[in-house]
Amino acid sequence: MTTIDEAKQAVRDRVWRRLIDGGGAPADSYGKIPGFYGTEATAELLAELDVWQRAVTVKSNPDWAQLAVRVRALRDGKLLYMAVPRMASLQPFYLIDPEKLTVPLEEAAEKRGAARLARQVGVEDMRPVDVVVCGSVAVNSSGARIGKGAGYSDLEVALLIEAGLVTEKTVIVAPVHSLQVVEEDIPETEHDFSVDYIVTPDEVIHCPDRRRPRGLVWDDLTAEKIAAIPVLTARHQAQ
Repeated sequence: MTTIDEAKQAVRDRVWRRLIDGGGAPADSYGKIPGFYGTEATAELLAELDVWQRAVTVKSNPDWAQLAVRVRALRDGKLLYMAVPRMASLQPFYLIDPEKLTVPLEEAAEKRGAARLARQVGVEDMRPVDVVVCGSVAVNSSGARIGKGAGYSDLEVALLIEAGLVTEKTVIVAPVHSLQVVEEDIPETEHDFSVDYIVTPDEVIHCPDRRRPRGLVWDDLTAEKIAAIPVLTARHQAQ
């Protein structure tokens, strides 16, 4: 019998191939959050949404595919939280305040620039998040999504939910290429969250059936995963 993880991987493989073969992303996008063509147009469409215009704080993954959205957030004067790659710190988010920048927005929003310039913060030093921007490999119109399989987006959102920073008011958005939007069902587990909006270079898709975990699902975390992520190690030891 096919497991959920195997079923998710099958969807990833199909979408990576379809995206690359269809000219939606470079060949080296396989195995990654795809750096799809049209990211700037996606950022522009996202910026037209009321939920974006009302937002004060934005949290984003650090992948190249969402760089244009991160730059747009800073250009629009929003406080930007960017996940530290692999959550490899007790303070697993970079805080980028556009009012305090002395370098170009593009440099501050890029992964290496943030690592060099931004202050790292833990959840105890963060403000409530208005918009979460999550990198995705595949999404469908119900809002189900799959990342590249490492699980960091799920952990980041769960951690923020537990801290009361992602609430019912928070909107979760997946900027993707249209070739990443699938018709088929995407397997979901207790720790998965759905997105409220899919934004492609050509359209915005509202996904009304919101699904979110209550927080971290410890039973789904291996001892190796907990040991590899300092903030999880600390929380597990405190239980």
